[in-house]
Amino acid sequence: MLPFVTRSTGLHRALRLGTCISIKQMQAVCGDQKRYASTSEENRRIPKIYTKTGDKGFSSTFTGERRPKEDHIFDALGTTDELSSAIGLAREFCIDSGHSFTDQLDKIQCVLQDVGSNIATPRSSARDSHIQKTKFSSQAVIELERWIDSLTEELPPLTNFILPSGGKSSAALHVARGVCRRAERCVAPVVRSGETDPEVAKYLNRLSDYLFTVARYAAMKDGNAETIYKRPE
Repeated sequence: MLPFVTRSTGLHRALRLGTCISIKQMQAVCGDQKRYASTSEENRRIPKIYTKTGDKGFSSTFTGERRPKEDHIFDALGTTDELSSAIGLAREFCIDSGHSFTDQLDKIQCVLQDVGSNIATPRSSARDSHIQKTKFSSQAVIELERWIDSLTEELPPLTNFILPSGGKSSAALHVARGVCRRAERCVAPVVRSGETDPEVAKYLNRLSDYLFTVARYAAMKDGNAETIYKRPE
């Protein structure tokens, strides 16, 4: 037996079986292994970001169903993704300003991934295993309501219509709020058709309230005045 262990498949097999091999045989096996490793590296492919499966205007749901890209499902999915991006941008401004609520924005983006999973699983083609994997919890709505109540306690009463303003953090959060309202409109017909959990629509509805509230909170913490609506003369 050779007194060492090697990663070489051929050598490992020989050693495991107790086979006696000569130095020349060992060199030959190692040489084959090196050539094999070289070939494997050449054949290794970096995963491509594009799949080409949607080139003809169709895409797949989580259940494997192929639908046209203009389907309500994909419209709702795309807008939800846009909402997460808008919140991500607002979050960067909030981090720069040192706001304490950025962890809430982090969690919201994660929840929006779950929202997307639920939307991408139309019930008309979903099996029980699909539904269990993408089930949406009402706990997320309750958490938003708790955050809204906590922020509202620190804010001055709202006595006028305000315009999106109050600094970069606040204005960016108002943009996210507008995208959230659009996401809610896109999800509404999917919920009415019975394809998506109603809790998803409820979450988006509550999220727009949260974004409005946290935008005002950001303006207050940044010491920026909100622009009051005045009827143009």
